[in-house]
Amino acid sequence: MRFYTKQHKFYCGIDLHAKKMYVCILDESGEIRLHRNITTARDVFLGVIEPFREDIVVAVECMFTWYWIADLCKEHRIPFVLGHALYMKAIHGGKAKNDKIDSHKIAVLLRGGMIPMAYTYPATMRATRDLLRRRNHLMRKRAELYAHIQNTRSQYNLSDFLGRIAKPHNREGVVEQFEDPSVQKMIDADLAVIAAYDPIIAKMERDIISITNHHDPVAYALLKSIPGIGRILGLVILYEIETITRFPSVQDFVSYCRLVKCRKESNGKTYGSSGKKIGNSHLKWAFSEAAALFLKGNEPGKRYLDRLTNKHGKGKALSILAHKMGRAVYFMLKNKEAFDQNKFLGL
Repeated sequence: MRFYTKQHKFYCGIDLHAKKMYVCILDESGEIRLHRNITTARDVFLGVIEPFREDIVVAVECMFTWYWIADLCKEHRIPFVLGHALYMKAIHGGKAKNDKIDSHKIAVLLRGGMIPMAYTYPATMRATRDLLRRRNHLMRKRAELYAHIQNTRSQYNLSDFLGRIAKPHNREGVVEQFEDPSVQKMIDADLAVIAAYDPIIAKMERDIISITNHHDPVAYALLKSIPGIGRILGLVILYEIETITRFPSVQDFVSYCRLVKCRKESNGKTYGSSGKKIGNSHLKWAFSEAAALFLKGNEPGKRYLDRLTNKHGKGKALSILAHKMGRAVYFMLKNKEAFDQNKFLGL
């Protein structure tokens, strides 16, 4: 956890919403100089903080509307702090809670050097990263439909006639395999939605390949040197990382990727783990996917997984492989080295 500890003359805490934002400005002695609910607009915000512009820092809690105010502060060279929502427990506690109280608490945390910082992702790569995330969202929705069809087949104890229905030519005659008319209509609806998703996702992937030009081409080439990581998955990992230099150590990186569990300890006793939702869920998925794809047609990789499975069980073995791949990516990007499978597998 990192805190913003720089000193300023004025500290601005904002409880930000889509249409309104509650602004609280403290001076260096902690006195409230302004406390007002204003419209969420660029000109209104700049007008409110104008008397304090000589030396002010602005902080907001990380939520979906922070992009515009971060870009505005950067444009006008105003220091900006993005507070980590899951660490900011102070503003979520208390007997009473409202926008006015929250904005004051954010300003107090900022002034006291106790506001936990989230990473302010740069605007140049942000939109493409969000496009990649949207593509993954649609992919998961389509995968749910595939799974529903397969689960329905299992419910009626039908033979495994479906094959790889991810390929359009394997979907012919699937509906007719079910006898009940209601089930047929259900499966037909699933297939119709899948058919609608296919061209949309294919076009998104083509667009992503054509517009991604703000990333490091060397880092992208290094990622694709890993068996199983192709163009899209490589871009997902690269755009979620942005730059490996933002992580001081490999431990920080794998923790951010949710590839390790954080133990809870007190007085020499362990009370399980915590912080499962702290970190980047997209990188967690990407490295889990990369670990599975790494094994396809890779006999040395499968033998390595078998050894892990015999010792830890299949589920934990895949988690260990994903964690190991995350560590490998960190050092590959840091040292500008291509993937070495023999070294990775300890051969």
